[in-house]
Amino acid sequence: MQTTPPDPALESVEEAVLSAEERAAAEEIDGLLRAREESLRLLAEMDNLRKRSARDVEAARKFGTERLLGDLLPIADSLERGLETPHDDWAKLREGMQLTLAMLEKTLSAHGLRTIDPEGQPFDPALHQAMSIVPAGSSAGGIVAQVFQKGYSLNDRLVRPALVVVTEA
Repeated sequence: MQTTPPDPALESVEEAVLSAEERAAAEEIDGLLRAREESLRLLAEMDNLRKRSARDVEAARKFGTERLLGDLLPIADSLERGLETPHDDWAKLREGMQLTLAMLEKTLSAHGLRTIDPEGQPFDPALHQAMSIVPAGSSAGGIVAQVFQKGYSLNDRLVRPALVVVTEA
């Protein structure tokens, strides 16, 4: 069997093909490594975002009422001053209580709390809780005749329904 000597032109073509395949494979490997690094970076960013969000939620839960409480402190101060002052005049004591209540209502309103005082209005089961029913008499039925306890809503969400007496329909 006779062997033929290698053809130098054929060898250079084989080297060129191999080096092109090697370059393509190397580029593909580089692309995959970059994609892996990007994926790891994104996973780390997502984990940091999750941790930051959890910290923010915890801080909001922990300190969310800070502004409200700061606004309520002057009312507490007013009540304390009222208790420290000797009161022989019940009219002045009542006036002081009314002023303090007005301060409280203004502060709560500034924080989104709205009073539900439905006397004389149609009964709304979404906002009112009927405690009893009375005969309608001369007025129309289904009207709130008396309010036992005011209701409250916070930014249009019911906190406590008004406890009411309703005229019979």
